[in-house]
Amino acid sequence: MSELDNEPVIISEKLLTQCVREQGPKGEAGEIAKKEEIDFKNVKELALDYKNILKIENLWQFTQLTKLQLDNNIIEKIEGLSSLVHLEWLDLSFNNIEYIEGLDNLTQLKDLTLFNNRISVINNMDTLVKLNVLSLGNNTIHNLENLIYLRRFKFLNALSLEGNPISKDKDYHAYTVAHLPSLVYLDYRLVDSVKKKTAVEKYRDVIDELIRNDEILEQNLKQDIENQARLTINREAFVDGVECFFDEMLLEDTEVAHLSQISGVNSLLQSYKENFTKVCDKLFKYGIEERLKRNSETELFFLCLKETVEQNRNESVNHIEKFKHDKEQVFTELLNVTEQDKVEMHLTELSESVTQLWNVLMNLEIQLVDQLEETIKDFERNMLDMAGSFIENVQQIVNQLRELENKNHEVLSEIAINTLEKFMKNELDEEISDDIKFLFIDKDTVMNAVSASHDSHLFKIDCKEDDIVTRINANIRNLIEGLHADEIKRNRLRVCEINYLLDHFRDEIESFDETNEF
Repeated sequence: MSELDNEPVIISEKLLTQCVREQGPKGEAGEIAKKEEIDFKNVKELALDYKNILKIENLWQFTQLTKLQLDNNIIEKIEGLSSLVHLEWLDLSFNNIEYIEGLDNLTQLKDLTLFNNRISVINNMDTLVKLNVLSLGNNTIHNLENLIYLRRFKFLNALSLEGNPISKDKDYHAYTVAHLPSLVYLDYRLVDSVKKKTAVEKYRDVIDELIRNDEILEQNLKQDIENQARLTINREAFVDGVECFFDEMLLEDTEVAHLSQISGVNSLLQSYKENFTKVCDKLFKYGIEERLKRNSETELFFLCLKETVEQNRNESVNHIEKFKHDKEQVFTELLNVTEQDKVEMHLTELSESVTQLWNVLMNLEIQLVDQLEETIKDFERNMLDMAGSFIENVQQIVNQLRELENKNHEVLSEIAINTLEKFMKNELDEEISDDIKFLFIDKDTVMNAVSASHDSHLFKIDCKEDDIVTRINANIRNLIEGLHADEIKRNRLRVCEINYLLDHFRDEIESFDETNEF
């Protein structure tokens, strides 16, 4: 790439707006789009090539982007792409990039071009599980063994490495096709099946070992994915951590280690744990069941919402299409009319039809707003009722944990007092270790330790209850607030859409009148 003499360019809002408009629809749709305020969230493809860009920034609004061109710039670092979670195609060729990084969130990426940069190591692409095409030609990759990293990409069938130091190695082609079994094209040439078979035999021992390692890694990855999915479900059910709550509670108890050395306390703790865990299991299962109910209610609501909006939009489209048909028919007829008065009369009627269409579309939108408002209110009531019932039942179950803790505290107190009395009379059947003798100085000391343990447990139980209640309330509140905000935004966009469209129709009528003046 030839050096660019002009100053580096910042990816500003102005530049992005300009590029989106230039690359947007043409013709009638383009004219309408120019009048609209650009919503970057709706942009699917964006070309920012040959802009002399030094740093990637301000792309966070392009959340629906699937294709991005940033080639032929002076970019030094891959960054600012974390919000582009739907990106499938990314071109960063002909830049000054030294490290592969900043791609973690691009899990939908299928085609990645990093041709002609300064990259020396292939790494940091673990999350690109759908990668199909990778271009790394004309870089500084020098280690053949680095290609083993690419084995994790099971769908990688096209790879370009030509122009790197490794491509000059006499074993380059055989090593690459042998170690990357999914490859169909290497350096833009079809991989020969016979040569591939020979290459595989050449590296058989090494590949067999890699396969065994791959299987272990795949099993670990599968387990990690399952664990993550389970954790996500538990969080959505607000019961994450409940399964191991007892152990967590004891971890923060600074006295339990000492108290457990008293005769009879270990068996008490074991019994306590069994009963406590049973109640936690009950809480966990209830949370999971309620999550399914809430999700079912939410899915049904959004389905109803979608059907209502689509039905209303289809009705609007029918009115618009009828008007467009009538408009074209009038325009065609007027081409053969020679009397100016008749032309003006028909155009006036057509203008009145635009106003009528506006009234019809706005009335439909008002109807839709009323329908959706009622639907959202019904959904809100249902969700609040479900949340209220959930909180009430959770509190009842958590109270069972408190009761168990109180019973445990009573028995532990009795054991501590009895042990203290025997210790004072030298009647203990077993020796007490030196590190807990300090507990039996007097009654206050040992009971303070028992009470501290009890208070610690109750505090953890209270915190768990507060956490569940706070999160379910916040979840419902955020969901409802989001729905209302989305509906306001939808309504505003729809009103703007109607006004822009009908302004366009009026412009067409005026243009026809001016073009066909007698």
